[in-house]
Amino acid sequence: MVIGTDPTAMMEKAELLARDNTLLEFRLDYLPKPALALPKIKQFAEYHAHVVAIATCRRVAAGGKFRGSVASQLDILSKAASAGCQLVDLELQSTARCKPEQLRRLRLNAALILSYHDFRATKKLDETLAKMVAISADFYKVVSTATTLSDNVTMMKFLEKHSGVHSLIGVCMGEQGIISRVLGVRAGSVFTFAAVSENEKTAPGQMAAHELLGTYRLEQVDAATRIYGVAGDPVAHSLSPAIMNAALRRETVNGVYLPLHAKTLKDLLTCVRDIPIHGLSVTMPYKTAILSHLDNTDSHTTKIGACNTVVRAQDGNLYGFNTDSAGVLRPLERRMTIENAKILVLGAGGAARAAVFGLKERGAEVYVLNRTPGPAQKLARSARARTLKRADLKKLTFDVIINATPVGMGNTRESPLNENEIKASYVFEMIYDPAETRLMKMARAAGAEVIPGAEMFVQQAARQFEIWTGKPAPADDMLRVVTKALEERTAARAAAEAAKKK
Repeated sequence: MVIGTDPTAMMEKAELLARDNTLLEFRLDYLPKPALALPKIKQFAEYHAHVVAIATCRRVAAGGKFRGSVASQLDILSKAASAGCQLVDLELQSTARCKPEQLRRLRLNAALILSYHDFRATKKLDETLAKMVAISADFYKVVSTATTLSDNVTMMKFLEKHSGVHSLIGVCMGEQGIISRVLGVRAGSVFTFAAVSENEKTAPGQMAAHELLGTYRLEQVDAATRIYGVAGDPVAHSLSPAIMNAALRRETVNGVYLPLHAKTLKDLLTCVRDIPIHGLSVTMPYKTAILSHLDNTDSHTTKIGACNTVVRAQDGNLYGFNTDSAGVLRPLERRMTIENAKILVLGAGGAARAAVFGLKERGAEVYVLNRTPGPAQKLARSARARTLKRADLKKLTFDVIINATPVGMGNTRESPLNENEIKASYVFEMIYDPAETRLMKMARAAGAEVIPGAEMFVQQAARQFEIWTGKPAPADDMLRVVTKALEERTAARAAAEAAKKK
């Protein structure tokens, strides 16, 4: 989907995209004067005969930017067809003000996509299509808005039901609609849509073309592709899709991993069974709540009282695991012997529980320190660990200090400990964003070796990958992807801060 502030900018983007894409949509309504782009489109079409071009000049009433009349809209689309656009997109609202002869003439030089957009919900899709097919067109595009994950199921069932009779294009907008953008083509949509870049999206939930084709490997998704995902509320900033899709690609697994913004657990479970989803990474706030919906869990997960990994078996049963412990143990085992090691765990939440139980199973001497003593005492009793008071830190040394609190997440100003409280050979930071927390900086200054949170994140994900696929995870490749992504985020934040100061 190509937009631009002027015809030259639009065509420059089209030239770059034509190298890797054989289908481009020119959003002429984004131009102040759409007609000025037509000579350039004609030239582009002559030089790029392999590219199928769609012309769209959507009116404001249908969610576009064109403020002209329907007659002006039809004139621009007709001229775009004469200039070489093989398809033109006209919304259903405009056809209500068109004569059949006008539509017939529009189709003389290009195929017609009749489109309808619902910016509020996903409902009455069958009724909408019935109205649309009363008008002769070559393709019927139905775009709804997903307010739940289950709306994607509704859209895909709609496509499966009608795509054998009509040439359909179907997709859900919104963050919850990402599933339909990746799986819609498999369900029967003729094609899907993507933006040129992150900053040029024309609909909520739309992805950049490089992300859709690179990260999610859209062109390789077929009926045999297994679906995985990270589920939580929120999940928009999760790096799991980047590293998991990299791992699936590296190990040639026919699978795709999606972000699933689940506002309710019921909605998530409906999606798991109906799509169906083969494997889930479960994040906050569902790690504990999902346990009662599973058919079975291993003893380790039961002890921790939280599940971050779900497998859907062939019989439809759901099995739960917790790989957070692996995320702690694997990085430590590469550096030291855990048995009899003296380890302090900061925090008493889900991440801390996974660390404490995992370390105790390996024979470590574990201490728990939490801001409020009650949860720490409860965790220590259940895991047969010890608690201590913060005042004790100044006189104690440890082999490892693990930060399992959220203090320092998203910023580099806060730390769960002061400089004079860091007395350990290793400091393990479970936070991975930002890549360098204040605790990590102070630990290095104190002479401790730092284990960054990215290692924990990658190793727990690697164990998930192994459970789902039965293959060894390409952990080094996954770590490289995370490291690069974090560097890009840090750079973007720095640029944003610099822009604010100007």
